[in-house]
Amino acid sequence: MSQTPIQYRSLGVSELQVSSVAMGCWPIAGMTSLEVNDQDSVSTLIAAANAGVNFFDSAYGYGRNGESERLIARALGERRTEVVIATKGGIAWNTDGSRRLDGSEATLFQQCEKSLERLGTDHIDLYYLHAPDPKIPIEESAGAIAKLIDDGKVRYAGASNCHLEQLEAFHAICPLTAIQPHYNMLQREIEAEILPWATRKAIGTVVYWPLLKGLLAGHLPRDFVFRPGDGRAKYPMFQGSEWERNQDLMDQLRQFARERHRSVAEIVVNWTLHQPGITSALCGAKRPHQIVESAQAMTFELSPAEHQQIQQFLHQRGESASRAAV
Repeated sequence: MSQTPIQYRSLGVSELQVSSVAMGCWPIAGMTSLEVNDQDSVSTLIAAANAGVNFFDSAYGYGRNGESERLIARALGERRTEVVIATKGGIAWNTDGSRRLDGSEATLFQQCEKSLERLGTDHIDLYYLHAPDPKIPIEESAGAIAKLIDDGKVRYAGASNCHLEQLEAFHAICPLTAIQPHYNMLQREIEAEILPWATRKAIGTVVYWPLLKGLLAGHLPRDFVFRPGDGRAKYPMFQGSEWERNQDLMDQLRQFARERHRSVAEIVVNWTLHQPGITSALCGAKRPHQIVESAQAMTFELSPAEHQQIQQFLHQRGESASRAAV
């Protein structure tokens, strides 16, 4: 393991230079994370920027009323030229709390305008289709984002939560600068088709769930009990035999990290950043120490022998029963 200076990476073939650790701004929306407050959220965003993170990822639907985007403007508005802001359109919330997919041109135009207002900026660096709308051809959604680029409201296009055929259809209409799938040590489906495709097309890959909702951060003991309202309890990775096998893996990673005077989160995020084709990893945080810990993953590099040792841990853990998005 060797120390390295923080390096910024090109996002696809764009002019954007982004930190390999990005801050995922879903937790500060306070919708599924407990004990979220504006003061801590603002402090977390500032701490991220001070730690070398320049890439911040939000969405129109992060919060009932755009809380995530508003907090980014509040914390980083005066540093706008220093940061790369990504946000997304195509998902909103119904009055009953259910999620609504809408990838129509009219909705993407309306949501982009609102995001610009909330963010206090005249342009969005990277604008994703948040998820495909099964009622709308993805070509229509791609065409809408292409028009937003032509109008100067968006610099570059992205697509999130898409399978390969959808990405190909989108890219044919509106060239993609980045894609955003889930990816981590235990959920590596994109390595089969999506990641090689993106690499061939020189499209950046920005992954979410590198710490699998905190599971791979090493902070959840084997006897951890989820509090009421903690959305993680419903996921298979946190239940039954999957939980036990994951905890066996965490025991190995905890020892590995201790021997290197690193946290488990630092090791896991660093491993993610150095997988072929990965541009940046979105690390969610609601407290400053969480994003500072993740940002430390940009300051060192594991040796080939260390990567091989981790691969042996993953082989012993075995195939995950829950590899699709949950």
